[in-house]
Amino acid sequence: MEEIVMKRIKAVIAMTVCGLLLSACGNLGSSSTTSTSTTSSKGTQLTGQASSGQYQGVIKNGRYRTSKARGVNVSQNDNTYNLKSFESGLLNISKKVFSTKKYVFEEGQYLSTSTVTNWLGRKSKSNPTGLNPVNNGSTSPTKRNPIYLQQMEEQDYMTQSGKKLKLSGVTIGLGLNSIDYYTKTTYGSTYETDISNATIKKEGRIIANQVLKRLRQKKALKNVPITIALYKQASNDSLVGGTFFAYSVNKAGTTSVSSWTPVSVKNYVYPTTSSSSAVGNSNDESDFSNFKSQIENFFPNIAGVTAQAQYTDKQLTGINVSITTQFYSETEIISFTQYLKTAAEKYLPSGAPVDITVSSTEGIQSFLSRSSSGKSFYSHVFSSY
Repeated sequence: MEEIVMKRIKAVIAMTVCGLLLSACGNLGSSSTTSTSTTSSKGTQLTGQASSGQYQGVIKNGRYRTSKARGVNVSQNDNTYNLKSFESGLLNISKKVFSTKKYVFEEGQYLSTSTVTNWLGRKSKSNPTGLNPVNNGSTSPTKRNPIYLQQMEEQDYMTQSGKKLKLSGVTIGLGLNSIDYYTKTTYGSTYETDISNATIKKEGRIIANQVLKRLRQKKALKNVPITIALYKQASNDSLVGGTFFAYSVNKAGTTSVSSWTPVSVKNYVYPTTSSSSAVGNSNDESDFSNFKSQIENFFPNIAGVTAQAQYTDKQLTGINVSITTQFYSETEIISFTQYLKTAAEKYLPSGAPVDITVSSTEGIQSFLSRSSSGKSFYSHVFSSY
């Protein structure tokens, strides 16, 4: 049990620093017409802008408004990369519908922890609101009813009306399993039920309709636009997260989903393994291979260099490089980071955001980042004091 707990803790740390968060979900900004709040502020204010193209967030009575279902997804997902790409991908979907210049972001306030927990469960006499199918009693991988819906997230979008904020839109993300993991006995071996893409699409749409109808029963959500996005989860052993494959924008008052917009997003790991032929772009992988070889030849104490690359409509939209070292001297880390900056600017693809995290068994050692329009990298070395 202790080993499992430590594994989860390490995975959460890795997710925080190395997940494919290519849209900077945490940088909730404000327009120039609003000022940042202080802990002594009363009423509702906004967070202040950290970078362009990001939403400003809501502060109420001096505190950031967290989700009412906060933490439910974390406890129900074994691949932390799924969590990170689900959150960042959902934010990107929302930006297609709710402009960052007009809308203010607020964590979900209408779905409580108990509601989300019940909805993610199986339908049964004790849980009539479960969105997953009833347990048919079978333990056969091909005959049992699998768990389709694995995670759910609500995002609320506000507009300013005078000095007040008004709910003007909601986005709901539905994370659907591509593989359902289960045990036949308590603490027994883990088995798998594979779920086809066609089934994921079919069940996702059925669940989306149920969710939309239920949301409309809430007074505050009867007459606001609601966007629902469908996400295909990656397997538990995947080194990248899953991706969104469709979303639907539902006008105020509608109770059923009428149409879906496809989303073409793919995640890849570089370098590719001998058992995988999946490559987002051969030129990008070649650039990364040259970068990897360059730094491994220059510094002997490199334990590993990998990259997670994301493509939207076959165009590179972000790359996250993770480097594991065996450095112990701070001067080594400083010199390595300086060399990384030069090598990254020379070899890594341009025109897309790039994050580079350098870490050892002791934790993060340095970090480098470049925006999609930037030419040079910002870098920071974490001192030991």
